[in-house]
Amino acid sequence: MRRGIAATALVASLALAATACGGSDSGSDKSDGPVTITWWDTSNATNEAPTYQALVKQFEAANKDIKVKYVNVPFDQAQNKFDTAAGSKGAPDILRSEVGWTPAFAKKGYFLPLDGTEALADQSQFQPNLIKQAQYEGKTYGVPLVTDTLALVYNKALFQKAGITEAPKTWDELKADAAKVKDKAGVDGYWGSTQAYYAQSFLYGEGTDTVDAAAKKITVNSPTAKKAYGTWLSTFSGKGLHKADATADAYAHIQDAFVNGKVAAIIQGPWEITNFYKGSAFKDKSNLGIATVPAGSTGKAGAPTGGHNLSVYAGSDKAHQAAALKFVKFMTSAKSQETIALKNSTLPTRGDAYTAQVKADPGIAGYQGVLAAAQPRPALPEYSSLWGPLDTELPKIAGGKESLDKGLSNAELAITKLVPDFSK
Repeated sequence: MRRGIAATALVASLALAATACGGSDSGSDKSDGPVTITWWDTSNATNEAPTYQALVKQFEAANKDIKVKYVNVPFDQAQNKFDTAAGSKGAPDILRSEVGWTPAFAKKGYFLPLDGTEALADQSQFQPNLIKQAQYEGKTYGVPLVTDTLALVYNKALFQKAGITEAPKTWDELKADAAKVKDKAGVDGYWGSTQAYYAQSFLYGEGTDTVDAAAKKITVNSPTAKKAYGTWLSTFSGKGLHKADATADAYAHIQDAFVNGKVAAIIQGPWEITNFYKGSAFKDKSNLGIATVPAGSTGKAGAPTGGHNLSVYAGSDKAHQAAALKFVKFMTSAKSQETIALKNSTLPTRGDAYTAQVKADPGIAGYQGVLAAAQPRPALPEYSSLWGPLDTELPKIAGGKESLDKGLSNAELAITKLVPDFSK
């Protein structure tokens, strides 16, 4: 599951299944019985959900007065499904909310502010930028559960074969290294993505973004952004640089090539750690190299911050909200986050969960090292949707079907409809 990739324009709202309603369950609880709260978990049903289900049982065992109805909702359906449910007062008491959804649902009044509640009692233990990313208009609407960012992941053995002793720090260095890998190892040195989320790092490398949220200005077609996307485009042509894959299966193609040693480096997130280790190239986990995404011409390096918060539905009654807050505190505790990291190879959001045992996983330790370069998203409800127009245009640009100028102009036009109060 691509956990760090924000949902863009999802399919039309789906009808809410009766078994997945949390708010509507509230009235069925007996006053002298346990409170039943519903949690919509959007994690991967196969690889991650079992860990969360086990933690739910632990919570229930320690809190006899609370029952948790666990519902696994597919990530690509959850945003619209929750939107529909909350609009009809039938939403779950707790949602595992992608960081990009949090301000959007907070703006609609669907999430409960958590400042001063039991859920945020340990706020000082969480990474400040992740708390900031869970805020909207000065209030906090989610407790960070897992985090992620992008990194340059590379095959150490292939780099060593090419005589490369350290990861490239700039895109120019990466292109030079890719040529060396091709010459010495016979495989491509780098394969880039045409997805907007992965191209975001190029914008950060030039000190810009798709929009300037503070100035309410669209910047995706600015000279600085064009320079950034020009650098991105240059990584698809040249010795050792794999040509762009604009097919629907591009993500799988890139991932498969990397884990099986057919390409030396890609940009990827920690949600693939367990899958890296399943590939023939990384049966020896120590062969996996992880470095900060290369810097742009400004010398700046950065990648978008992804991940998920636990948020509480504002439409639940007081008893269910109190139970939900207790559950959120338990699930985001240091002990629970350590368990999640060890079982799922995901990154904790609080420093005290990075125990020696957790950091013994080279993948987690490597990604922890690049978190300092992660850029929090602005508290703009529409921000995640801005990648939608770029996901349409960038594959055309990379595939030679559209010029960079035309593609960015088209994206700019589409973005003006998403943030109509922004200027160009």
